[in-house]
Amino acid sequence: MVESNRILLINDNEDISSYLREKLIINGGYFVNIEADASSALESFKQDSYDLVIIKFGILNSPGAEIAKVLKQIEPECVIIALLEETNADKAEELSVLGVYEIILSPVDLQKLLFVVKKGIDLHILVNAHGRLYQSFKEQNTALHKQNVILARRIEESTKNLARLYEDLRSTYMRTVKVLAHAIDARDHYTHSHSENVAKYAVIIAEELHLSVEQIETVREACELHDLGKIGIEDSILMKPGPLTSQEWEMIKKHPLIGAQILEPLTFLDSVIDLVKQHHEHYDGTGYPEGLTGQDILFGSRIIHLADAYDAMRSPRSYRKIPFSKEETILEIKMHSGTQFDPKVVEAFLKVVDLLP
Repeated sequence: MVESNRILLINDNEDISSYLREKLIINGGYFVNIEADASSALESFKQDSYDLVIIKFGILNSPGAEIAKVLKQIEPECVIIALLEETNADKAEELSVLGVYEIILSPVDLQKLLFVVKKGIDLHILVNAHGRLYQSFKEQNTALHKQNVILARRIEESTKNLARLYEDLRSTYMRTVKVLAHAIDARDHYTHSHSENVAKYAVIIAEELHLSVEQIETVREACELHDLGKIGIEDSILMKPGPLTSQEWEMIKKHPLIGAQILEPLTFLDSVIDLVKQHHEHYDGTGYPEGLTGQDILFGSRIIHLADAYDAMRSPRSYRKIPFSKEETILEIKMHSGTQFDPKVVEAFLKVVDLLP
């Protein structure tokens, strides 16, 4: 087994490097290797296994940005924390594009650094181990459930005494779950970016329906996480090129419930969880997992269901290599208005369909 808790610190300031290394070892028990230049850092990363990399960034065209690009080429799942003197929205966006996990500003908030390091290492281990999750789902799902309960409790405890850290904590948890959801999409190249596409289409439809800003944000988050439950479905079923057996179909129908169960301990996601659970319910009651009908289905779930179906038809799949044309997809959705889809949602969709690919 590869040793975990290993950190590569890339910083040309010897005093700061020594200070951070000492604090990470004492407070977290981490192994920390320090490199002062790009070539030695990249060589060390290639030769050794690291769970997390901390890089001192200057301006974005400095070696720090170049190092981050190369690290991501070597290991796409590499978790990178950027040390910056200052930042703004443009810098934050560019660092996000580079794949940077979190930004720590100078002077370093040691408490935040230790927290982010721990979560980043947890994330790295989780993503690399997700293959084993599929083979031992029941045991791993129990462990994930317990971990999420602990994380949720920590949020609740932290907000009592450290209200100013609440948003940092919330965004960290969301990022962890979303990275896992994206990893699930990436299992099959046919579904790569599926959740992002569904979120984009659902937001356009929700805006046409004049939902509030808060409701639209809830729909967007639910779209990003709607297929999280597929972590419990074997690849042989998800990527099967032919028709599913009745037993395999029953397994597929469990994924909304599995996703809701995984998210349940994260109490701040209560409104999102119900949307995830109901996103495969049909307007006429023929959907799953509960066979809800009409107004009994949350309005946000009805929007997500149509956006999900649109992207599925417009994209190639293992069971259907050639996607539907846009005209064929629109006709299919019209045909199922009032049965599979809410007529009100279909009406809004048809008004904005020219904005969709």
